[in-house]
Amino acid sequence: MWSLLALLAIGVAAYFVPPYLTGSSAVPIDRAIVGYYASLVVHALPAGLTLIIGPWQFVPRLRARFPRLHRVMGRVYLISVVAASAAAAYASAVTKSGFALQVAFYLLIVAWLYTAAKAYRTIRRREVALHRIWMVRNYALTFAAVTLRVYLMIGMQVLPSSVPYKDIYTAAAWAGLLGNVLIAEYFIIQRTLAPLARRAGRAKETAADSTVAGSTVAEPAQPVGQGS
Repeated sequence: MWSLLALLAIGVAAYFVPPYLTGSSAVPIDRAIVGYYASLVVHALPAGLTLIIGPWQFVPRLRARFPRLHRVMGRVYLISVVAASAAAAYASAVTKSGFALQVAFYLLIVAWLYTAAKAYRTIRRREVALHRIWMVRNYALTFAAVTLRVYLMIGMQVLPSSVPYKDIYTAAAWAGLLGNVLIAEYFIIQRTLAPLARRAGRAKETAADSTVAGSTVAEPAQPVGQGS
């Protein structure tokens, strides 16, 4: 699964990041707004890096074989999240794409930074299981860049040409954000919390069986004639 996500992430980064660098993005870029184009470039580079790095951090075999590389790439990933978020915050503030899109992007930015902070804090405390949960949530938000483009392409194909591009883009942004959050929580429940709950249940059953077995040990037989 992570390999598939990595391929999709690399494809999206390779296809969509270069146009931002050359100013030929399909998304309208108003160069009259001071710093708007620069903020898009500053956002696109680290955001593309997080897309590419993220999936490999979840591969158990790579983590076990290259633990130092995992830690270094993790730091690069989190720093890239902060840099991309800062640039996106400015770009979202000055964009003329509408209030609904601004709200979606600001929710994404806040959630992206919050989950990154929680992931960093939990690994500093050596709470590995919690760290992985928060990283799943964080990368789901990172991957919204991919799902946004997928929904955007679908919307442009199935919706009539009378629907403005801005409206399709806004709907795709919301769908990418909310859909990824729901998928991440489902993944966490099925792959992390459910197995933990099953193990805890089995441990309780084992403890209960041991208690019952200990309480049913036969008491010593009463001597013949005693108490008669």
